[in-house]
Amino acid sequence: MKPRILVVGSANVDFVQRISRVPLTGETVISPHGYSFIPGGKGANSAVAAARLGAEVIFCARLGADNYGVELRKVYLEDNIDVRYIKLDKTIQTGLASILVEKDGSNRIIAFPGANELLSAGDVEEAFTAYPDALLTQFEINPSVVVSAVSQAESIGVPVFIDGGPARKDFPFSALAKVEVFSPNETETFAYTGVKPINMNTCLHAAMKLHNSMNVKYIVLKLGDRGAYIYDGKYCEFLQPYPVIAVDTTAAGDAFTAALTYQYLESKGDIKLACKYANAVGALTVTAKGAITSLPSAKELEDFIRKENIKF
Repeated sequence: MKPRILVVGSANVDFVQRISRVPLTGETVISPHGYSFIPGGKGANSAVAAARLGAEVIFCARLGADNYGVELRKVYLEDNIDVRYIKLDKTIQTGLASILVEKDGSNRIIAFPGANELLSAGDVEEAFTAYPDALLTQFEINPSVVVSAVSQAESIGVPVFIDGGPARKDFPFSALAKVEVFSPNETETFAYTGVKPINMNTCLHAAMKLHNSMNVKYIVLKLGDRGAYIYDGKYCEFLQPYPVIAVDTTAAGDAFTAALTYQYLESKGDIKLACKYANAVGALTVTAKGAITSLPSAKELEDFIRKENIKF
């Protein structure tokens, strides 16, 4: 049977501009590369990524009852996502993220939460009636909702996977119930710990601080083109990346965490295999433009693994 993953998180429309460089204060930079409106949001990205890889996905989110919200719901249905627990709200707009993508594929994001801020613990409680095998969430929604979702998951023995973005220094980590995997990227790791994970020593220092701040089994640091780092409270390991030419890093971290969650369930808890698999998914994601538009299917991933002769 396919693993059933409940994704509790954000859903946005992404307004994407491709620029040669970030403008200085008071400066206007002319970009000849056009712009686009693309489905996004960390929760939605994770939901679609997991669904395309083969999971059964239940998505719990809030959208505005506007044109964007209606169209986004249709997008999720196209990937066979269970949308019964997505509510359309008439009182507020759908979330929007303004994304600047630079020449090297790196991005800068400004997010307007919109309807995401109205997602409630009650919404999540209702979604748990779908009997998921795992909870996947992140921090683009109200911290109290994340805390409640994790508590509800623990109460029924469902493992919890948390993407550490976006960084929220005020997040009440000590209030979290048991977490299976917590996975921040480099920027988020620095924000939470004050330690830049640039080598083995600093990765260990940062991972130890994160591990001590919450009830968590594994810390997995996403290190971009340097791969990933696993820490379980006693042992640590670097996992090498799969070299690719990055076009756009948007959604790569979301794809990584979704892939990790999916493969962890498929492999019955093999964290090393799950991270290697997630590394491959993240690498393939950065070779295409956009957020949801860049997320690979299982077939595309299979072709990439064969072409690059990747061994798990």
